[in-house]
Amino acid sequence: MDGTLVNTEPYWMDAETDLIESYGGSWSHEEALELVGAGLWHSARIIQAKGVTLSEDEIIAEMTDRVLAQLDAKGIPWRPGARELLMELREAGIPTALVTMSIGRMAHFVVDRLGFVGFDAVVSGDDVTHSKPHPEAYLHAAGLLGVDPTLSVALEDSPPGVASAADAGMVTIGVPFILDLADSPATHLWPTLAGRTVADLAALVPAGAR
Repeated sequence: MDGTLVNTEPYWMDAETDLIESYGGSWSHEEALELVGAGLWHSARIIQAKGVTLSEDEIIAEMTDRVLAQLDAKGIPWRPGARELLMELREAGIPTALVTMSIGRMAHFVVDRLGFVGFDAVVSGDDVTHSKPHPEAYLHAAGLLGVDPTLSVALEDSPPGVASAADAGMVTIGVPFILDLADSPATHLWPTLAGRTVADLAALVPAGAR
């Protein structure tokens, strides 16, 4: 979701910076980049180490509130081509799942504003024991959809996300945004989703899934 479907990574970075600085700490852009795509509980522990005395759950709730406030004030910043490709997938009757390390209320805030029913399942960070780069989230999504992970396609923008999907055995398309994916285990790299179609995805899937 964050960075692939919607451009919320700058909002998360702002939330991290504001929270850490409110406790007298400092937070660099380079440090923020290290949390892109990571699980929120992992991120919360890093933020605690910067001097924030809240619990992990309190940090996650506070940062989510800050990001949601920006989304509510500014609207949803859809990534180029992402919403259009998702709509085409839905019109074609292809099962889809959102796999995000954001918590459920954040995921559903975005999903509810698509303007159409975009997903058959939503797997969020609070639905799994192991966050990305562990494959649990993608394997859980495949189970909810009742599909073979090896005959599925994942779209990801971060190294942890790509690793998660690839380790689940999925055809993994890396769509770089904030971080470079050249050394990631992505099956394919697309510079953007703009102009991409269901046919482009289908061409990458093993023949047994077509």
